[in-house]
Amino acid sequence: MAKKNKKSAAAAEAAKKKVDEADAASDEEVEVEEEMELLQVDVGDIIKVKQILDETVAGTMVSADLSAHGSAVRISEEFGHDNLKLSLMAVACAFAAVAQFGLAADFPKNRLALGACCAAYFCLSGILQLIATFVDKDCIMRTKALADEKAIELVKKGGNKDMDKYGIRVRSQFPRFSEFYTVIMEFQGKPASEFVKGTWSVGQFFDVDGFFDEEGLMIEIEKLYRRFEAGKFDAKEGSITAKKNN
Repeated sequence: MAKKNKKSAAAAEAAKKKVDEADAASDEEVEVEEEMELLQVDVGDIIKVKQILDETVAGTMVSADLSAHGSAVRISEEFGHDNLKLSLMAVACAFAAVAQFGLAADFPKNRLALGACCAAYFCLSGILQLIATFVDKDCIMRTKALADEKAIELVKKGGNKDMDKYGIRVRSQFPRFSEFYTVIMEFQGKPASEFVKGTWSVGQFFDVDGFFDEEGLMIEIEKLYRRFEAGKFDAKEGSITAKKNN
């Protein structure tokens, strides 16, 4: 009887321990669910909506599980162009700071130096504006060409032969008074580049209260990139027109 009582007591303690562990696990799950908060924005603010969409696209492009080949193929963002713009901006601000805090007190004695600083500031600002208007246009990010030999081999087998030569230029379009958001991926620096394009209604990613379905957009961008990676490009408008004429 004593042995049976000891066995039953041990079994009861083991069962109680399992229940406690299950309760602790469920409490942890509840805490994780509580920590997951959806981003909410005013869907009437088009600029903010596009900013959130663009940031999600850029973040997805450098994620570890973007490629169909997994982590064997990693996309890296190219920062050289952005660093150039930041350098120009820093130099322009330096000229402005010298003019404002170093030369303005002795005006008009040093008016020539002050005028030179102001002219340099406006010239550099103008260059930055020209870059944004005629070079960047609707580009939201640039990536580096693949350098890893294994990644290059996998991608070439998949159908894309140029990802080791060119990076990817990611563009986005969200016209005013339109509900449709478009992402275009093409080769950076390649003339008449092949491309893939995806267009979605923003209502697919935002509900009526402005809560953003980030994961939904990430899934769509992954699908779009994998089309690009596989070389399944969209037909160019000129090609479609030519086929119709023939």
